[in-house]
Amino acid sequence: MEMLKVLVVDDEPGIRSGIDRILSKFTVGYPFMDEDIGYTVYEASTGEDAIRIFHENPPDIALLDNKLPGMGGVEVLEYIKRNQLNIEVMMITSFASLELAVKATNIGAYDFVPKPFTPQELRSSMENITKHLFLKRMTQKMNKEGKQIRFQFLSVLSHELKNPLNSIEGYLRMMQERQAGDQIESYDEMIDRAIARIKGMRVLIMDLLDLTKIESGKKNREMQLTDLVKIARISSETMGPMAIQMEVDIRIESQEEFFVMADAEEMEIILNNLISNAVKYNKIGGMVICRLKEINKKLIIEVEDTGIGIPEDDIPTLFREFVRIRQKETKHIMGSGLGLSIVKRLIALYDGSIEVESHPGEGSIFRVVLPVII
Repeated sequence: MEMLKVLVVDDEPGIRSGIDRILSKFTVGYPFMDEDIGYTVYEASTGEDAIRIFHENPPDIALLDNKLPGMGGVEVLEYIKRNQLNIEVMMITSFASLELAVKATNIGAYDFVPKPFTPQELRSSMENITKHLFLKRMTQKMNKEGKQIRFQFLSVLSHELKNPLNSIEGYLRMMQERQAGDQIESYDEMIDRAIARIKGMRVLIMDLLDLTKIESGKKNREMQLTDLVKIARISSETMGPMAIQMEVDIRIESQEEFFVMADAEEMEIILNNLISNAVKYNKIGGMVICRLKEINKKLIIEVEDTGIGIPEDDIPTLFREFVRIRQKETKHIMGSGLGLSIVKRLIALYDGSIEVESHPGEGSIFRVVLPVII
């Protein structure tokens, strides 16, 4: 159980001990929290003592009386604000007034409880300030993690774009310096490699734009009756040239027409990625089977291949951004590393799921389950 440190700043020993008794066995829990929160209470009798404790053993919450000998409670509150101390403050005072409440709140107090108070009134106020503190910390954590994730994302993106640009620049300099002679035919392989790099960058940029649209919620969705068989055939034809080159047979197993309520562009992105991966990571003379079926009012899309397979340890990372499985069989295969990440996000828009079965050297099955079907 997490324990929050509570500093009671009051010149009346009875108030300090009373608050200690009320909070000693009191815990707070909410449905969104993993565990309950309890309190460790310690005391200060003056504002000057409180400030010393702030620096020696800073509390999470300060219960602060306004009328103190020497430095008053509002002055302590001003000190907390001026020094940007990460302490939540609840004012507790017998000199309660609207004017003081407004002043304390403007300075930074979260709540204001007048004395005398009942144990239930104090517990209720502690529940509120504890929930506020919990949510505040969660927000700070998410903001911090979000910045780190964005930094990592941009770092990887820079790397993914820098490498092909360096290669293209190298090929152009070799041509500029006529390192292979003056005959243009001598540079055909360099030109082909440069074009391949440019195509890879274009795929990365287009995938990145798709991902950005999905994440931002700005992608226009047009839900309509969509024939998945037709889309699967288009995806298969798109991969036709590579399939012919690798002697891979692509088959679609489904009824003649298979209509579902969906966004056609989203379904095409899903099928394009799954079928293209099944072809690219296949073996010479292999097979890809795309199955479309309905089971218990759910749409099942299965794309099975007879390819190189995926090591079990790598499967959990497949749907992360910029992830590409590094094997000797895949080092020549180009891709953005964003395709499956985009697929998973699109499937989530339909409250669906995707799972993978794979055996290295034998092949893989990617299975999409969408709950709504027409």
